[in-house]
Amino acid sequence: MNLYRQSIALFGIVVPILILALVLGLGIAMKGRIVASFDRNEDLFKSYQTNRMAAIKIEESITKQRVHLERWSALMSEDALSAMNSNLRTIAEGLPAKEFQKGGFERTAGSGGLGSATAQNSSQLKISFRGTFRTMQRAFLELETRMPQLQLQELRITPNLNQQNPSTLLNYQVTYLAWEN
Repeated sequence: MNLYRQSIALFGIVVPILILALVLGLGIAMKGRIVASFDRNEDLFKSYQTNRMAAIKIEESITKQRVHLERWSALMSEDALSAMNSNLRTIAEGLPAKEFQKGGFERTAGSGGLGSATAQNSSQLKISFRGTFRTMQRAFLELETRMPQLQLQELRITPNLNQQNPSTLLNYQVTYLAWEN
C-alpha cells in the first residue's frame, strides 16, 4: 500500500486540484472578458439611445421648420426686382401718399459688398424714396419683413430742398443686396 500512496496522492488529489484550479482560472478569466464585453456593449447601447433621442428631437425640430424652408426657398427663387416692385406697390397702398413716394429703381450689373465675396448668387438693388422719417421706417420694416433675403448695404438720408418746409420730407437712397438661388 505504501507503494501506491504516492501515485494515489498525485493522481487522486494533486492533479484534480490542479485541473480544478485551471478550470476555475479559465472560468474567472472568461467571466472577466464577458463582463467587460457586456459593460462595453451596455455603454455603446446607452450612447446609441442618447444619440437616437437627440436625432429624434432634431428631426422634430426640422419637421416644424420645413414649412418655413419651403417658403424661404420660394422667396429666394423669385426675381428680386419684380418681387420688390410688387411688395413696394402693396406697401404703398397702406401708407399715406403724401408721406411716401417711390422714386427711381435700378438693378446694378454686379453684386457689391458682401455679395461679391461669397459664392451665393446675389444682385444689388438701388431705390430712391421721398417720405417722412416715421413712414419710411414703417415701409422699410414692412419690406424687409416681406423679403428676408434683402440685406441693407447702404442708406443715405438727405433733406428735401425742393419744398417749402424741408424738415418734413426727406430723400432716401437705399441699396439692398438681394440673395438669390
